[in-house]
Amino acid sequence: MKIKFLLIASAFLSVTACKTPLNIAKVSPEKNISLSKDLPEDQHFKNVIEPYKVEVEGKMNTKISHTAVDLNKQGDNSNLGNLLADYTFEGADDWAIKNGIPGGVGVDGAVINVGGIRSTIGAGDILTKHVYEVMPFENEVVIVKMKGSDLQGLFDYYLKTQKNNPVSHLYIETENDQVIKGLVKGKEVVPNQDYYIATSDYLALGGDNMAFFGKGELISTGLRLRDLFLEKFISNPEIVAPKDIRLNFKNKKNKTNE
Repeated sequence: MKIKFLLIASAFLSVTACKTPLNIAKVSPEKNISLSKDLPEDQHFKNVIEPYKVEVEGKMNTKISHTAVDLNKQGDNSNLGNLLADYTFEGADDWAIKNGIPGGVGVDGAVINVGGIRSTIGAGDILTKHVYEVMPFENEVVIVKMKGSDLQGLFDYYLKTQKNNPVSHLYIETENDQVIKGLVKGKEVVPNQDYYIATSDYLALGGDNMAFFGKGELISTGLRLRDLFLEKFISNPEIVAPKDIRLNFKNKKNKTNE
């Protein structure tokens, strides 16, 4: 039955590739074919795809780095979350400097969402497939130009949600329903100054309720987050996991994290 299906599919593709429109006069229903593991394997099809399968599996199982500790996304300052936020910052910063945006001085911070990190990486060798498991999406790195006064919306977001969405070069401290401290590169925010925050296109467009990015100007980089992460892991053969505190939610009411 698999051979018959492939022949039908092939014929269908050949017909749909023609420029001359065809009219279907009649469709004759056939009996249903149950798909199960008991169906016989099509050896010809297997032989065709086997070289590609071997090539893909080889690439996916290639060692690209190593970590002495588990890289996870638990807690307000997860080591994997902060690591990927740093990689996002570094990639966007390099791009901004090379492209003269903003003025060739780089970006000021980065924000990613912990929900977009779909897996963790255990201690040991890091393989290509691990990065694909961590980041299965085709998200783009974007830079959002924002006024310092509008960054209060970012700080208020963390105050309201107290969610462990990783940040880089930002420090946010909250207590008793107030933002006690919001720093960019260790400094207080200047209201009339322009700031450039790296993030994903998903978040820049309001994903995960990050509506505050809507006040900014989006700058497309063309960089894919997963490609950037792959590049960073490859260039760092031994991973040093971040341990610094970036999100400090004092008297946190909701202790649950991703």
